[in-house]
Amino acid sequence: MKPLFRAIATPLASIFGSGFLVIVPILAGAVGPYSVLAMAAICLLAYAVGSVIRYNIKHAEPVLAGTPDEATLSLDRASDLALVLAYVVSVSLYIHILAAFVLGGLHADTLFNKNLLTSGIIGVITLVGVTKGLKMLENLELWTLLATLVIISAILIGFAHFDWQAWRSGGGFQLPAMPDHSTWQVLAILGGTLIVVQGFETTRYLGSTYDATTRIKAARWSQIISTVVYLIFVALALPIVPQLKGVYDDNSLIALAAAASSLLAIPLIVAAAMSQFSAAVADTLAASGNMEEVTHRHLKARWGYLVIGGGAIALTWTADTFQIVALASRAFAFYYMLQCLVAISVSESLRQRLAMLVLAIVLGFITIFAIPVS
Repeated sequence: MKPLFRAIATPLASIFGSGFLVIVPILAGAVGPYSVLAMAAICLLAYAVGSVIRYNIKHAEPVLAGTPDEATLSLDRASDLALVLAYVVSVSLYIHILAAFVLGGLHADTLFNKNLLTSGIIGVITLVGVTKGLKMLENLELWTLLATLVIISAILIGFAHFDWQAWRSGGGFQLPAMPDHSTWQVLAILGGTLIVVQGFETTRYLGSTYDATTRIKAARWSQIISTVVYLIFVALALPIVPQLKGVYDDNSLIALAAAASSLLAIPLIVAAAMSQFSAAVADTLAASGNMEEVTHRHLKARWGYLVIGGGAIALTWTADTFQIVALASRAFAFYYMLQCLVAISVSESLRQRLAMLVLAIVLGFITIFAIPVS
């Protein structure tokens, strides 16, 4: 049980890395009162993608370890490169959110301050990676996950209390208004939220630590747990969203938490800072490791840190948080699409191939058309 618990911790920490901090304002700005249904749809899509990742752990990995055909090998290598790019975007996103919450708590959340603080923190991570390596920070993951789950639990209790009081007062629940978006815009915006449920794919790259059965179970349970938490979280937050008066920012969760209880704001900011820093370190390590493998170890880890940090800082100054959320979703959708093609190349079932092809087309749509909530 202990190896399975630790194996679940890695994807779960990644899934909760940034999602719970930004998902409520994004959904409210996209679909208003239908946020819970939208969250369910996003989780369902993520579970379908997760089933492909689990299929590849069981079926594609043995093929790749042997003598795969050229198509399978090329697709898998291309997906590794796509994942590196996705990790660079996600590092920028995680630290952007960290800066938004810290500066929001200090009432200094301007675009310039956010970009400056984000660049500074990424610079520190890069410097430590180049000079000393980041392995010493790897153990932050489990403790950060536990702290994040404690804070999420506290917020859920606070939201539930607020909702109960609103219901008892006789006024019922007031839900946010439906924004003026076309069906196409709604689909494109929801496609741009895929990053919030990203992380289950990390089990695909833990083969040196856990066997295939453990990794498959860990990926499945991480998605089941996160789906339940996300649905409850969005449902309980929705009656508080009108407190924002239609203004949705990347750190709006601070205002929602404060509306539920003044005691929640500071722990939320601390949890946000811890979770985003840990997630950024984890993705920097993963991206650097992937770059080493893709280049057959010609590019050493320390230079990989420099490339990743430089790319993340450059992105920071060219996009805001919600734009980076959509860009990260597009990057991961492209990686997932390539993983679908890997699965198709090793599958011998026509039904499976057709299902995976449909999923690949959906992910292709997200890759091309996903947009940020405005």
